Amino acid sequence: MPLKALALNATLKASNAKDASSTERMIGLIDKAMSAHGITTEVIRLADFNIKPGVTSDEGDGDDWPAIRAKLLDADILLMATPIWLGQPSSVCKRALERMDAFLEETDDQGRMVSYGRVAAVAVVGNEDGAHHVSAELYQALSDVGFTIPANAVAYWVGEAMGSTNFVDLDKVPKQVTTSVDMLARNAAHLAGLLQAKQYPGEGG
Repeated sequence: MPLKALALNATLKASNAKDASSTERMIGLIDKAMSAHGITTEVIRLADFNIKPGVTSDEGDGDDWPAIRAKLLDADILLMATPIWLGQPSSVCKRALERMDAFLEETDDQGRMVSYGRVAAVAVVGNEDGAHHVSAELYQALSDVGFTIPANAVAYWVGEAMGSTNFVDLDKVPKQVTTSVDMLARNAAHLAGLLQAKQYPGEGG
């Protein structure tokens, strides 16, 4: 079966914001690289939705997370894309990860989380050093809630400290970024294909 990806854009900017999103630009590069492997990517901008605080899969009336969760579990690859703010993943990104905490209790009769068999990758943009710190936080969180991380599963760009140039403002994407984007797509596609063909063993398996 063809592989599907879901990109969660954790920019703080809603779709109707005046300024363009650097995170969106990075997702666009990864989407193009994924398509070379026959993967279709759906993008959800989290700031456009009411994702209630909490650690369950449904926090009641007005909560948009259940619909996003359904799309997430229908995909083979999750791309978690975030800007860096105050040296951290965005608050919107953290909100989504907190909601995935519910996966720890949502297991099948063999003890496998609903997220098992899915691959996760990370994209980070920012104007200061911190991409390694942010990707490390996301790697750990995504692994904790059942996703599998491929080799070299992060693409990032950071500008100079105290600088004013954003990724979206660059006239040309640096070769190092396109190389990491291609590697992310290639490795995520490979691993997702393996897991689609053969799921993890459950308890006693």
